[in-house]
Amino acid sequence: MSPVRRFQGSSRRLPAWLTVVTTVISATALLGPGPAAAVSPAPRCAELAAVRIPPSATSLPTRGGRVQSAAVTTQVVSGATVEYCDVRAALSPIDPSAPDIRLQIAMPADWNRDTMMFGGGGFNGTIPAVTQNVPFGRPDRAAPLARGYATYASDAGHQAGPTGSLDGSFGVNDEALRNFAAGDALKKTHDAATYLIRRGYRAGPARAYFAGGSTGGREALVVAQRWPDAFDGVISAYPAWNNLAEILHLGHLARVMSRPGAFPGPDKQTLLYDSVMAACDARDGIADKIISNDRGCHFDPRVLRCPDGADTGPACLSDPQIAAVTAASTPFSWPYRIASGERYYPGFPLLSGADMRTPYLGFGTSAPANPMPATSAYGFQYWDQWVKYFLTRDPGQNSLEIDPRRPGKWLPRISHLSTIQDRNDADLRPFARSGGRLLLMHGSADELVSHRSTNDYYRRVLGQVGARQTHQFMRYHLVPGANHANFGAPAFAATWDSLSALEQWVEEGRPPVEPVAVDSRDGRTRPLCEYPRWPRYRSGDPGRAESFRCSW
Repeated sequence: MSPVRRFQGSSRRLPAWLTVVTTVISATALLGPGPAAAVSPAPRCAELAAVRIPPSATSLPTRGGRVQSAAVTTQVVSGATVEYCDVRAALSPIDPSAPDIRLQIAMPADWNRDTMMFGGGGFNGTIPAVTQNVPFGRPDRAAPLARGYATYASDAGHQAGPTGSLDGSFGVNDEALRNFAAGDALKKTHDAATYLIRRGYRAGPARAYFAGGSTGGREALVVAQRWPDAFDGVISAYPAWNNLAEILHLGHLARVMSRPGAFPGPDKQTLLYDSVMAACDARDGIADKIISNDRGCHFDPRVLRCPDGADTGPACLSDPQIAAVTAASTPFSWPYRIASGERYYPGFPLLSGADMRTPYLGFGTSAPANPMPATSAYGFQYWDQWVKYFLTRDPGQNSLEIDPRRPGKWLPRISHLSTIQDRNDADLRPFARSGGRLLLMHGSADELVSHRSTNDYYRRVLGQVGARQTHQFMRYHLVPGANHANFGAPAFAATWDSLSALEQWVEEGRPPVEPVAVDSRDGRTRPLCEYPRWPRYRSGDPGRAESFRCSW
C-alpha cells in the first residue's frame, strides 16, 4: 500500500493530518506531482544532533531533554538493507536525583508515515531493540522498521545494572518508580519521540502503533487505558497486567518452596510434566504434546505421592512437594484490602510450572533462599528485588521473611504500591471510541505470567464494555502449547503476522478472520481460536491448521 493511500480513512489524528497534507501540498506546489520523495521525505538526520526537547513537548512533567547523537546507519533488518537515522536522546526528570529516561528512535529513509513503539521486559532498564519484530511475530515477515515504520523505545526511566531486567534498584526513587510501574515513561517517551520525528521529517505521523510482551504487554494495555487516543493499534502479548497481584502470588510461592524438602527439583518437575501430559494430552483429540483444552485438564498431584509422604526418590512427590505444586496452581488470595481493589491471582496451570524445557521461567533449578540464587525461578528473583527496593527499600531485607498473606507493618506500603502498579481499569471504551484496535495474545503454557490472568482481564473488558462492542475493537487469542516469549523449547513456538492483521483492521476496517499460527521451527500450523474457544483435532494431517476446528 502506498504512503498516500495509507492516509485515507483515518480521522483520529487531525494535527498529524494537517501537517501531512500541508507538507504534500507544499511539495506539489513547488515541485509539481513528482517523485515519492515528496510524499515520504528522508529524515534530516544531521539537524537532529543539536536538538533540545522542550518540557512542553511532553504532556507529563519533565525538565525537557536533549538529543545525544543522531547518525545515519545502514543495517540488515528482516533480510532487507534499511537505511535510517539512529537517534539517541534522554529526558531529564523533575527530581534531579532520579535517572534520565533514555530513548532510541530509528527514522528510516523510506518512511511509511507510521510509528511503532516497543515495550520492555522484566523491570526494564535497557532500551529494547528498535529493529525487532512484534512479539510472536513471524520471522519470515518484515519487522516494523523494514516495513518503513519509524520505531522507538526507551529504558522506562532507569538504567539496569549487570542483572539486566532483574535489577529493581531504581525503585528507591519515587519518580523512577512511577515512570516504570505506573507507565509514566511510556507517554513521556511517546511524546518526545513524536516531537523528534516531526522535527526530523518536517511532518507528523499518520498513525501510531504499540507492541509489547510480558512487561511490554502490560505497557500495551496501560497506553490503551491511560492515553486512549495516543495509539491507533496495539499488540499486547502475555501481559503482566496486574503486576502487584502476581508479585504477591510469587512471594507466597517462594516462601512455600523455600521450606525444607518442599522444592521439586528438576527430576520431580520432569515427573510432573510427563504425568500431566499422560493424563491430558489426548483430550483435545490428538496426543501431540500440546494440551489445547487446558480447562478440561484436571490433574491431582496427589496421585504421585510417595509412600507415607516422605521423599523416596525421583519417581514420586513428597507431601511438602505436593503442597508446593498445589500452591503454584491454586488461586492465591489475601485476607485484606488494597487500594487497587485486587483480591487474588489465579495461579498457573500445572503444565507450565512443570515443563522442564524452561525451568528458569517455571520453578527454576534450585530452591528460593536468602540470598536469592541466580538459578532460582525468574519470578522468585523478581519478588526478591521488589521486596528490597519497592516495598521495604532496604537492600539487606530477606524477602522470604515478608509474608504476602500477613504483611504486618508493610500493608500500607503494599496498598500504596497497588495504586501505582495495578493498572487494572478494564474499561476500554474511550480507546474504542477513538478508533483504537487491540490484539491480545497469550500462550497457555506460559511459565512466568499466567494466561489465566489474561483470561480474567478479557472477561473484565467484556463485563465493562459488553460482548458486541468488545468484538468491534478487540480480539483475544489463547495459543495452546506456546510459552513465555517462545523461550527455550516450547511445545509450540507460535508465530503470527499480527502486525499485518492489525494494519488491515486499523487502516481498512477489516478485522482478523480465522488467523493461523505457525510453529517457527517446523512449519506446523494451528488455528488461532478466539477465546474461550480452543482447537480440537478432527482428522487429517495434525501439522495443518485445517485439521482442527475451534471448539467450545
